[in-house]
Amino acid sequence: MKIIQNNLSKVLFGIFTMTVLASCENDGYDDYDLGTTPSVEMNGEWYINGSDASGLLFEHAKHVTYDSNEGNNTMYINDNKTGWYLKGKVVVDTKALTFSATAEPNLLDSGTFTITEGKILKGAAHSRAGNVTDSIYFKGVFSYQPTRVITFAGHKRTGFLEDNY
Repeated sequence: MKIIQNNLSKVLFGIFTMTVLASCENDGYDDYDLGTTPSVEMNGEWYINGSDASGLLFEHAKHVTYDSNEGNNTMYINDNKTGWYLKGKVVVDTKALTFSATAEPNLLDSGTFTITEGKILKGAAHSRAGNVTDSIYFKGVFSYQPTRVITFAGHKRTGFLEDNY
């Protein structure tokens, strides 16, 4: 009886081992696509300060940039009403990491906005705690104040708690 139990244990152990080894194969993942978007290098959360000729208008307003998924080199910029009420599409150059918009409808109010000199610089900024991160800069003009140029400048959110505002 002990011999049968011993042999049965060996067979079951062999089946278990083969199942474990077969389940670790990598077949079937060769065609897996992470689904990155065209503007992935420019997407993220940003802490941005805004100023004009009179001085600082807002500080550390959280902006988000994300792909429009339209496949036409556009992304959205959105401050979720924490800065100067800015939300709309901008045209991007993903190789130069630049962006702009001309008379784009502002989705947070009834006006339009124009963005010039939009640029993301990789590794050119420091976060609140001194960590190296990306920099963002652009100038914006809104239709309800067409002579006022607002300068937006800031850095990418790192995700570290000590860097949050």
